[in-house]
Amino acid sequence: MNARRIIARLRDGATPSSEELGWFARGLADQTVTDAQAGAFAMAALLNGLSEQGRVALTLAMRDSGRTLAWDLGGPVLDKHSTGGVGDCVSLVLAPALAACGAYVPMISGRGLGHTGGTLDKMEAIPGVTTALDEARFRAVVERAGCAIVSATADIAPADRRLYAVRDVTATVESMDLITASILSKKLAAGLDGLVLDVKTGSGAFMKSEAEAKSLAEALVSTANAAGCPTSAVLTDMNQPLAPALGNALEVAEAMRVLTGEASGPLAGICVTLGGVLLANGGLAADAGAGEAAIAQAIASGAAAERFGLMVAAMGGPVQFVETWARFLPEATVIREIAAPEAGFVAGFDGEALGLAVVDLGGGRQVEGDVIDPAVGLSDILPLGTRVEKGQPLARVHASRIEAADKAARAVLAAVNIAGTAPQVPALIRERID
Repeated sequence: MNARRIIARLRDGATPSSEELGWFARGLADQTVTDAQAGAFAMAALLNGLSEQGRVALTLAMRDSGRTLAWDLGGPVLDKHSTGGVGDCVSLVLAPALAACGAYVPMISGRGLGHTGGTLDKMEAIPGVTTALDEARFRAVVERAGCAIVSATADIAPADRRLYAVRDVTATVESMDLITASILSKKLAAGLDGLVLDVKTGSGAFMKSEAEAKSLAEALVSTANAAGCPTSAVLTDMNQPLAPALGNALEVAEAMRVLTGEASGPLAGICVTLGGVLLANGGLAADAGAGEAAIAQAIASGAAAERFGLMVAAMGGPVQFVETWARFLPEATVIREIAAPEAGFVAGFDGEALGLAVVDLGGGRQVEGDVIDPAVGLSDILPLGTRVEKGQPLARVHASRIEAADKAARAVLAAVNIAGTAPQVPALIRERID
């Protein structure tokens, strides 16, 4: 076997065999496969796709490219994953809420990808927090706090670590097969008893159409269940930012507002829905409705916030973060309002353009190795259907320089559609797939 032959088969529309995909995954892990070959493989997979058998084989091969975890904690080991969107800080709320309900959540997450923010980058916006934990410390945080949001160690799905970075800089993020293999290789390696997937559709998602999103959800669910992990998916709307902020520290602030009872809205609603499904599937609730009630109570009572605080402290952050979170988060040096150019209704967003505006501000990566500015981004974004007057703020831009703020403001104005009539706001929760 060799990489060139495998890439050529995929380029020509054939699916490599399970043995070939296993060899390629091991090559990604041990550097036998070069970055150029990984990029060519990713592009061929994006353009031609893999068969269902090939997708399962690649997922399992990437899982088995490193070690897998096993847990004995006295409760179910559960996790959630989102396919990516803008203003999506669900993990920061849901992980501690699940922990407060008796689950253990060893959440192996990723960094920003394309126009979407990364959960690890958001966690690291909290001063002192490190997400690169060795296995012993990872286990200790999970046992103490009930949850830990960490990066994959070098020996957890190392093939995905290589391919994930290559996809981000080669315009191959959108491949359904590679998204499936990337998500599930890490999740299956974590030794889960149950998984729920938040599969997003709309202008701010990777899968723009609902049909594409449903196909991805079905691929994820079938692949995970074939690998022995009980999994459900929920299709959710991403035609507007989930939280009214984009950017790492700004999204942490929105998550804290939900955890401390200062805000509700779509972010809290999705957390309740996803958590309800997962608690039911994990045996901690009689059904999804009872699970939703338990998640809502964990947030309302402050139990979820307490778990978040324990996790932050155990990962190197401030001990009193939950009580005084606003004083710890970094702030941008330039903050300005973006005024509506005309009166009307907020009728639509180009969510991808909003996300790329934040990347351009320094809140994401243009190339591997870019250093992220955790303070920059957008905040106070008005939701779909809001009536605005000319000159009223549509959002606020947080930047490190005046020139960057001006450029971002122009990008936001181009990405927001103001119309004379109120739009029909799409349902937040579209469908559940088991």
